[in-house]
Amino acid sequence: MSKRIAIVEDEAAIRENYAALLRQQGYQVQTYANRDSACAAFSLQLPHLVILDIGLQDDYDGGFKLCQWLRNQSQHVAIIFLTARDNDFDTVSGLRMGADDYLTKDISMPHLTARIAAIFRRHELLNKPAETDHIVQIGDLTIDAQRMTVHWQDTTVDITITEFWMIHSLAKVPGHVKSRQQLMDDAKIFVDDSTITSHVKRIRKKFLKLDDNFDCIESIYGMGYRWHDTAGNELQKDQ
Repeated sequence: MSKRIAIVEDEAAIRENYAALLRQQGYQVQTYANRDSACAAFSLQLPHLVILDIGLQDDYDGGFKLCQWLRNQSQHVAIIFLTARDNDFDTVSGLRMGADDYLTKDISMPHLTARIAAIFRRHELLNKPAETDHIVQIGDLTIDAQRMTVHWQDTTVDITITEFWMIHSLAKVPGHVKSRQQLMDDAKIFVDDSTITSHVKRIRKKFLKLDDNFDCIESIYGMGYRWHDTAGNELQKDQ
């Protein structure tokens, strides 16, 4: 069964252009110009993924309101914001409301379809029963490579897909130094060294939000980073 995608976008030309291109990818696509028509349709049947603009006609934050409404209906429907509003405040607000991704309208169609496919893969993994062979347990850290989730002290760490693979790369070989190039390879991204540094800083901040004493990612000058397990526990399982 092909995935159902809904596009909520008030500009008709943009809405239908995205719809046509996604249908060419094999998705079933419904389109809506405003929040009321989308809510009416979603009350009958939720799609698998919703692509939301934020401003909908005269409803300046209509997309945000619709995102909150959708999250009250289901924690499983995937939500992507696709908007011209590229400031940090709107981005953080959208993600905190439960969106799976926040993209701006200058994104290319191949990039958009790749992000959609990645979200569907992640949701499918989340819905599968956990298999312990894919669990990395080291100290207070638990990584589920099948569900692509990370927990610290039994609390979920809110991370991106890139951050997941970087954490997985470091933690599966605790004590071993990973160069920035190795982290790039393991995360399957192609960026400069400063971007890897920024990713590591964001990862640290996310753990520190959960634990003021977190210090497991150690910077090794001129070489890279390593996962330092202060508890001295060893890797138990990994795939």
